[in-house]
Amino acid sequence: MPKGSPLTLRPMDADERRMVEQIARSQSTPAMIVGWARMLLAVDDGTSFTEAAQCGGRRRRQTVAMVVKRFNAEGLGALVPRAKGRPPVQYGTEEAERILAEFRRTPTLEQEGTATWSLSLLQRALRTAPDGLPHVSTWTIFQVLHAAGYTWQQSRTWCHTGTVKRKRKGKIVEVTDPETERKRG
Repeated sequence: MPKGSPLTLRPMDADERRMVEQIARSQSTPAMIVGWARMLLAVDDGTSFTEAAQCGGRRRRQTVAMVVKRFNAEGLGALVPRAKGRPPVQYGTEEAERILAEFRRTPTLEQEGTATWSLSLLQRALRTAPDGLPHVSTWTIFQVLHAAGYTWQQSRTWCHTGTVKRKRKGKIVEVTDPETERKRG
């Protein structure tokens, strides 16, 4: 819309008007949405955008213009807040599988300098691998391992949650807790 062109609210039908009035009176709806509804009602009653902004608890008429423009295009959908704030996901299932594949590989003493993975060593290995992830963070690695059911143990090892190794009759046996998934929530 060109700057300076007049913006008018399209006529509300009776059902829309009733719903907007109900939202404007609501005690449980978020204040931002109640404010938008009050602004729409004020503009529908013939007040200026500046006065409508004050009715909705705002200062700028540009906020009213935004709500009116959305209402003209979407109807009552204009009173539904849009999602915002989260950055796009950079690492999907392929990258998570790559992290888990590297994690499952036993580190070599010559190459990594250790026999067990730490987050920073795993990060270094993933960043330097030819098919690795050059910008992966330790937080992302931690989240992937945790989602796969691994936890960090005091012995500086990663263990699959619910699985432990026990010594039974002179042999090492792997014992799995059948209630693991239920306990994790």
